[in-house]
Amino acid sequence: MQSPFPGMDPYLESAAIWPDVHAGLIAAMRRQLQPRLSPRYVAVIVPYTAFETIDVNLSRFLVPDIAIIEHEQQSSVTATTVAPAPVVGALDVEIETRYSRLEVRTVRDETVVTAIELLSPANKRTGIDAADAYERKRREIIRSPVHLIEIDLLRGGQRPSLATPWPSTPYVIMLSRADQRPRVEIWPVQLQDPLPVVPVPLRDPDPDVPLDLGAALNEAYAEGRYDLRIDYREPPPPPPLSPVDEAWLTRRLVAVGLRQA
Repeated sequence: MQSPFPGMDPYLESAAIWPDVHAGLIAAMRRQLQPRLSPRYVAVIVPYTAFETIDVNLSRFLVPDIAIIEHEQQSSVTATTVAPAPVVGALDVEIETRYSRLEVRTVRDETVVTAIELLSPANKRTGIDAADAYERKRREIIRSPVHLIEIDLLRGGQRPSLATPWPSTPYVIMLSRADQRPRVEIWPVQLQDPLPVVPVPLRDPDPDVPLDLGAALNEAYAEGRYDLRIDYREPPPPPPLSPVDEAWLTRRLVAVGLRQA
């Protein structure tokens, strides 16, 4: 019931299970933070909706060799055979997907102090409304006195805007403290690395509280029983790993007995 990887499991990026992973990880982070924030603050789950493009498996669509024509007896109309289309394609199909973010709020007056965003695929694509909406929301936060934590555990897509280059690592966590902008703190995470413990800033003079992302991911993995849903004999979902990461992944799965040497 535990992921075979020390940090992020790239198999969790599959479009089939990522929305469930996202929900489980948000819930696990809240359970971890809540006792550390009490009694002056609370962690609140805020739902939102995004439209995700799903992968269409064309093999599930049946294309007959010939058309079957039903005709009545004594009909004056001659039935003709309709040839099937020589090429079968697919449309981009978008489905409504529910995600959530975490907000640390003050008790009673519900003032947002820190926003914690776990990025979804819609946040990382260009030219779609969901990504544009996230950038607008992000700019509003940056112009406000609210701290922002962005957690990017998806290798695919384009990361949100940054004045300086993002690290080239597969995963990254960014903290923008309201009183230190435009300066940001960044945790680059390699596939081989455990996920870091990051600080969650509060109102001055209250100290930061720690958020152990690795512990939250392990909890979400166990609760989601992803060990039953993932076939580690198969390659991980796209985008492709680098040759170095691919070799390390293979060695790791062989070492824990999930692949044959």
